[in-house]
Amino acid sequence: MLSLRLTFFHLPFFFLLFGACRVIKSETVADESKSLVHIGAVFDVDSAQGAIAETCMCMAISDFYDMHSTYQTRLALHTRTSKDLVGTAAAVEDLLKNVKVHAVLGPQISEAAPLVIELGAKAHVPVISFFSTSLNLSPLKNHYFIRAAQDDSVEVKAIAATLQGLGWDEVVIVYEDSDDGNLFISHLVTSLLKNDIGVSYKSAISTTAEDFQISSELSMLMTRKTRVFIVHMTSSLGSRLFALADKVDMMSAQGYVWFITTALSNSLKAMDSMEGVLGIRPHVPNSKDLENFNMRWKSNLHLMKPNSLVTELNISGLWAYDMIWALAMAVERIEVTNSNFLMENAREITVKDFAGSSRRIGPRLVNEMLNIKLKGLSGEFHVVNGQLKTSAFEIFNVTEKGERVVEYWTPDKRISRRLYSRESIRKINTEKYHVPTIHLNIGIPVKTGFNEFVDEESFDQFTGFSIEVFRAAYKKLESKNSISFQFLPFKNATGGMNGSYCELLNQIKKKKYDAVVGDTTIYSNRTLGVDFTMPYSESGMTMLVPIKHGQVRKMWIFLQPWSWDLWLTVFASFIFMGLTIRIMEHRTENITFTGSRNRQLGMTLWFPFSALAIPQRELVVNDWSRFVLVIWIGLAVILMQIYTASLSTMLTVNGLRRTFMSVEELKEKSYKVGYQKDSYVQSFLTDHLGFDNSNLQEVSTSEEYYNALSKGPHKGGVAAIFDEIPYIRVFLSKYGSNYMMAGPIYRTDGFGFAFPKGSRLVSNFSRAILSLIEEGNMSKIETRYFGHEIANLGVASQISPDNDHPRLSTSSLAGLFIIAGFTTLLALVISEGYLLGKPVGLVKQLSKRYLSSQPPNNTELVPQSTAQVNAVENSQASAGDVSTGISCQADENSQALMEGSAGHSRGISCQTDENIW
Repeated sequence: MLSLRLTFFHLPFFFLLFGACRVIKSETVADESKSLVHIGAVFDVDSAQGAIAETCMCMAISDFYDMHSTYQTRLALHTRTSKDLVGTAAAVEDLLKNVKVHAVLGPQISEAAPLVIELGAKAHVPVISFFSTSLNLSPLKNHYFIRAAQDDSVEVKAIAATLQGLGWDEVVIVYEDSDDGNLFISHLVTSLLKNDIGVSYKSAISTTAEDFQISSELSMLMTRKTRVFIVHMTSSLGSRLFALADKVDMMSAQGYVWFITTALSNSLKAMDSMEGVLGIRPHVPNSKDLENFNMRWKSNLHLMKPNSLVTELNISGLWAYDMIWALAMAVERIEVTNSNFLMENAREITVKDFAGSSRRIGPRLVNEMLNIKLKGLSGEFHVVNGQLKTSAFEIFNVTEKGERVVEYWTPDKRISRRLYSRESIRKINTEKYHVPTIHLNIGIPVKTGFNEFVDEESFDQFTGFSIEVFRAAYKKLESKNSISFQFLPFKNATGGMNGSYCELLNQIKKKKYDAVVGDTTIYSNRTLGVDFTMPYSESGMTMLVPIKHGQVRKMWIFLQPWSWDLWLTVFASFIFMGLTIRIMEHRTENITFTGSRNRQLGMTLWFPFSALAIPQRELVVNDWSRFVLVIWIGLAVILMQIYTASLSTMLTVNGLRRTFMSVEELKEKSYKVGYQKDSYVQSFLTDHLGFDNSNLQEVSTSEEYYNALSKGPHKGGVAAIFDEIPYIRVFLSKYGSNYMMAGPIYRTDGFGFAFPKGSRLVSNFSRAILSLIEEGNMSKIETRYFGHEIANLGVASQISPDNDHPRLSTSSLAGLFIIAGFTTLLALVISEGYLLGKPVGLVKQLSKRYLSSQPPNNTELVPQSTAQVNAVENSQASAGDVSTGISCQADENSQALMEGSAGHSRGISCQTDENIW
């Protein structure tokens, strides 16, 4: 009998409740033909999550068997309340030992989950959890553990992709200080870093924290520059956090953004003071079945839990409902209709007997659960690899009228505006909701000289190359709409620089400035306290020295451009060319190369020089001689051009070297050297180059540079000024005619913008600077302020007094001499025919003998007298084989051989006639 007093009005609701949750004991089964399968559930039924889960599971059993009344199995749900670890362990042991359940649902307490899973594995009983999402619990490691929920790894990926799409590259995490909370945050931070999103601060709030402690933490968060807060905590703590945040105006004030995780978004509608909050949660498709179930669930909850404060259904309840349906289907598929089989499986066991019990339903039940695939209230319910298949997440915004879904995230398509759209977007449109603004106080140096880099035109107006580069880079930022800045000059009471550049950078560590913009050089010591962007201008330090155009008094300097072996090679080529032309011209009627031996020798030596001064082609007669002459003149012109260039450079540089001193010489003579005021150069000169402080002199402006160098070290000035190349080039653009860069270049990393250690703005501005360089905008800015590119170190004059200028040797011009010599020899051989003459004569004689040995063939030689033949041979021998050919006449009336005088014969006449002889 039920000991409840029901009015007539409550009677229908009682029957509704009774049908919704059939807690059937094994000895009171209405239909004995049905096989009863006992399952146990362990959670806190008095909590919001527990109340939702219990109601949903009871309704799921009722709905399933109402729809599948012909099934031969029935689930009997046994619920045990547990509020701590010890109570959970005792409840599970009771269910396994006394109730002899075939599956355990839960637990709600995450700390107890490993123990419950271990007990289930020993008893061969599956443990199915729709509460636990922790990555510490892996179904792959335990075959009897099934997670009917999305694990944390999926959610952290969705959060990171969402924040990246929103363009937020730095966040603050506020979370519940519990084992679950700490584990979730560790995975979240890892995922954020992989997506280039920084975490500037993590605020852990205890579950037992008082309101004043939470308010104190919120006050601290208000002082931080990052105004994007990721909140991960349960609804009980989250409701208090947002109520207190609203009191301190962190919800309605501009500049703050709150983003909540699934742990809090499940109970979102039960909270106030959350308008404007962004959140993420698993997507649940709308359906009529879901709407109908939601209405019935609220009615059942009111009857089952009349004192519960829960008003809205959440995703965990839907997972519990779908899980019961899947479990009921799996049990039916096993077809455990034999009561003896169930009794055998449910034999008396103890905790110690878990490992030895031979359960037959457990393994089969697990396998059937993995094969179940249904369309439930939460969407597609399919267990893959022991846990619920990953589904889509929805990004929503809390408005005055409720919630509005703005984007979706899926593992394959990432972020999209429509769930089933093929479109994938990188950036989320943030125009419809508030985006926080980061305000930067930027320190800038106060310069008395070289205002081309930084110049304060008025109280709040700043210009200069460095300022212009920063503004251009700022416009390139994707998150520029969420960043504002203000320039603050680093000045003292008198209006001057309030210290050195290093002291200016230290203000970032002291949190007086959020960044430093200016002509700030990047070097190792400074990177210990701040982070620099990539350099927007390359740099290096060198010397600036005066030029005195002195005269070179070396008597034999005209010989220095060429080495001695090159001089000898040139003279040898002169003689070779003269001899070649003499040989080719001596057999002609050219009287220039005739006469006595002394005259011919003098002409051979003199002709190459005279040809350069008076290149008259009538000096030679032979065509091949003229060809050689052209080659020689071309060679000579090239040699003269090379010599002139080398000598000019040598004369100019030797004139400049007169005033240049090396670093060692400056230190040995104790000459004063200058450096720019407030720069790092002073410490570099003393620490690295070994200069004494007494020999260093401060200079600030271009005019002071000019005056100090003009006076020199003997009249109160300096012998040289050490400074970075950009400043020296600015100086040279004004006074370049009498000064120059000289000596070695000490490389530095260049000028960069400074930010606090770990700031995400460093990478953002570095990408923007790189974009400016690639697009050519940086060169345009440089030209606008300086008329040239200050970063071009290649044009810097580097003159060292310790190295003589290299002299050209024969090896430097060997190719030129080889080409000229080869072509000259070739021309000589062809012209004289020494190598070709005898082979030609030999061929003629062999041809003659061959023809004379052939039998007559209608063509016969005309007999001649012996005297005539001898005369012809003598003539050929005396003329040096001048004869050019044999002419033959074929004429019917020809009768005799043409006769000629001895020494002038030009051929032998042959007569071809059928009638002769």
